[in-house]
Amino acid sequence: MASRTTHPVLGTRALNRATLARQLLLRRAEMSATDAVAHLVGLQAQNVKPPYFQLHARLAGFRPAELAGAMEAREVVRMVTLRSTIHTHTAQDALALRPLVQPARDREVNQFRKGLAGVDPERLAERARAFVEAEPRTMGEIRGDLLEQWPEADPQSLSVAARCLLPLVQVTPRGVWGRSGQVRLTTVESWLGEPARPAQPVDDVVLRYLAAFGPASVKDMQLWAGLTRLKEAFERLRPGLAVFRDGNGVELFDLPDAPRPDPDTPAPPRFLPEFDNLLLSHADRTRVVAPELKGRTWTANQAHRTLLVDGFVAGLWKKDGDLVTVELFDRASAADKQEIVAEAELLVTGMGEEDGEGNGEGSGGRGRVRFGSIHG
Repeated sequence: MASRTTHPVLGTRALNRATLARQLLLRRAEMSATDAVAHLVGLQAQNVKPPYFQLHARLAGFRPAELAGAMEAREVVRMVTLRSTIHTHTAQDALALRPLVQPARDREVNQFRKGLAGVDPERLAERARAFVEAEPRTMGEIRGDLLEQWPEADPQSLSVAARCLLPLVQVTPRGVWGRSGQVRLTTVESWLGEPARPAQPVDDVVLRYLAAFGPASVKDMQLWAGLTRLKEAFERLRPGLAVFRDGNGVELFDLPDAPRPDPDTPAPPRFLPEFDNLLLSHADRTRVVAPELKGRTWTANQAHRTLLVDGFVAGLWKKDGDLVTVELFDRASAADKQEIVAEAELLVTGMGEEDGEGNGEGSGGRGRVRFGSIHG
């Protein structure tokens, strides 16, 4: 077996272009919304709108109605999975990925054990399951029902336990573009009308992660999944994987035939929403975020919408009707600005009003772009 020192080195731009290719961000893919959600192994969905903007940046001709229709048809769902955060997943992944990350949810419950003194987790799960499968409930209603059984328990701890012990999905109209709705929950099995499934084999998920985010290290995938002890899976798969290292000597794994474009491959501007998985799925994010910009895409716990220029984070943006305001971290060339304007116009015509009102078929106008700058 070759030693680590003989593995080819992938520089930052090579990693950037490879990751953008897997993320469908070098060129928009001719792919359905559901197929894209499957390829990307889910879309971060802490807020309602980001999944729609994630797909707009990645798919040719995408319209919000496509993902909204898939959600209403229960082909995709919103639920807590990776990193204990809400993701939009295909129905199949919702059933098979949640069991894989259940150990992490069990550890999360354990952090609240003081507030659950005297509470039997199995009884809690059984009671909560019966309650939400009778009809979808709000978390407040779930908590109130559990407090009737365990009045001395900490209310927040009961909520955490229910959310972690059960595979709860947010039912529609929550998450549907152009509609609003309170978060109401039921089990994924009840919502999809299918029985629980065994967890997807971790080796299969490693391969899917590399297809969407590679080349990547063990720590990268562990951060993405919110899991630990994945090194054994990578070692099992090593004989069939390509192995590289980055400029710091960190070992990176990849699918042998996965795209690794030339580092000079053009990367058009892309408007990404807050919580885009491109920025959240690697321990070392310098493949997308320059070291000097670390921390600039967040304020407290809130992520900002980011603009990619030449494949790297170059600024922040917001949209108000047909006006897109772009705040750049540094000067941009006239050519870059021209491409940014064209992409912003596509954003406006493709996504319509940001508040989701109407049919999501676009505003009919070209949109306006206002440039600013962020210093410091």
